[in-house]
Amino acid sequence: MRPPKKASYMISSVAESYQIHPQTLRLYERLGLLKPTRSEGNTRLYTNEDLKQLEVILTLTRELGVNLAGVEVILNMREKMEKLQKQVEDMILFVRENVSPNMAGGMKNGLVRVPASKIIRSKR
Repeated sequence: MRPPKKASYMISSVAESYQIHPQTLRLYERLGLLKPTRSEGNTRLYTNEDLKQLEVILTLTRELGVNLAGVEVILNMREKMEKLQKQVEDMILFVRENVSPNMAGGMKNGLVRVPASKIIRSKR
């Protein structure tokens, strides 16, 4: 059984929908801002993810006045932030599954076990 196909759109329909010239989409691809897939006939096919990326690009350029070099920097930073977020989530999951259950009673909130003899109480 084959996985379901993702929705994909040809360059002409995307250009018309977003009121941009097809050459602009080709430029975005050349700059690496968009990465459409290709059909067997080498036609550019844009997925819903590509369209979301295009919407971000258009918002940055049209509404915020960011030039294409700035768009590239912003998109690269977003990608790095998403990767870092994923790593943090993975680390939290690891700690919850592997570290928290192993903590002895009463020490669940501590990061490092400290024997009672090492604890010095302050006089307040």
